Amino acid sequence: MDRTNTAVRYFPKSGNTKKLADVIAETADCAAVQIPAPIDNKADILFLGASVYCGGISAEGKEDIQTLDKSKIGKVVVFSTSALAERAFPQLQKRLEGRGIPVESRNFYCRGTFAALHRGRPNQDDLNAAKKFTAEIIERK
Repeated sequence: MDRTNTAVRYFPKSGNTKKLADVIAETADCAAVQIPAPIDNKADILFLGASVYCGGISAEGKEDIQTLDKSKIGKVVVFSTSALAERAFPQLQKRLEGRGIPVESRNFYCRGTFAALHRGRPNQDDLNAAKKFTAEIIERK
């Protein structure tokens, strides 16, 4: 069986998305790297993580999407956290597809800790669900 080349990149803010990035990278047998960091080798799957703040992804995250080399990415799989609503996926999907980068229709989302909201999230159940999601995406490739 061919090995799937994977990469994990994420936009950090509070640490919630980094927790997911680390477990996704472990499951995918690669490293979780904070953006901005170029994709040096072709990635069949790029797991791209973002957090939502004030209803949107960060300005830095939006800028970094513009630096992605579409010739080095087979498809992007989005994962995200937020305290209130799942908004990263449609924003990232629109920006990525606008640049000609294919986006997986499924994404992984869980609550993240913000101030007094959702303390301890992502929790172990969230991390286990992220592992399962990652394994399914890679297997399905």
